[in-house]
Amino acid sequence: MKTGPKILIVDDEPINIQVLERALDNKYDTFSANNGYDAIRLVKERKPDLILLDVMMPDLNGFDVCKIIKSDENFADIPILFLTAMDTISGEVTGLQLGGIDYLSKPVNFDLLNLRVRNHIELKKRSDFIREQRDIVNRKNEELEAALARVKRLEGIIPICMYCKKIREDNDVWKQLEQYICEHSEALFSHGVCPHCAEEQLAIINKNF
Repeated sequence: MKTGPKILIVDDEPINIQVLERALDNKYDTFSANNGYDAIRLVKERKPDLILLDVMMPDLNGFDVCKIIKSDENFADIPILFLTAMDTISGEVTGLQLGGIDYLSKPVNFDLLNLRVRNHIELKKRSDFIREQRDIVNRKNEELEAALARVKRLEGIIPICMYCKKIREDNDVWKQLEQYICEHSEALFSHGVCPHCAEEQLAIINKNF
C-alpha cells in the first residue's frame, strides 16, 4: 500500500498517467482520473494533498475542474498544478487566475516536476499546520470567553440576607449561598468545620450527654 502525501493525477491519456506515476518515484500515494467528472468525485472522496491537472480534456476541461474545486470551501485549499500541452502565456494566466498554484508545459522535465511537487506539498503541510494551530487558538479563546462570562455572572452587587445568608435570584427566589455559587460558576465545595463551629457543636454534644 502506498504511503505519503496523496496526489491526484488527472489526464485523459492513460500513458501520461503511468509516466507521471513513475516519475514521482513512489514517494507519494498517487491515484488517477481520466476525465474531469471522475476527478471531482475523487477529490470529494479522498481529498488529495495536491492535484496534477491536465487542461485539454473532453467534456470538462482542466480549467472547469479547477473552478469547481476552488468554489467549494471544503477543497479550495488543495493546490492544483496544471500539466498541459497548452504552452501559451494566455493559458498559464488563465490557470493561475482560476487558483492554480503552478503551470508546467508538456513534455515535462521530471526533475523540475519533482521539485515543484515537493515544494508545493511542503507548503500545503505548513498551511495545514498553521490552520490547525489557529483553530486550537480559536477554541481556547472561546473557552476563555465562556469562562469569563461565567465569572461575570458572579460580579457586581449580590443581594444576600444578613441573617440566613441566602441569596436572592432575579426572580425573587432565595437560594442557599452554596447552591447559588454552584449554579453560577464551576466552583466545587469541600466541606469542613471551622474552629468556632467545632466548639459550638462540641458544646452541644457535651450538654446532651
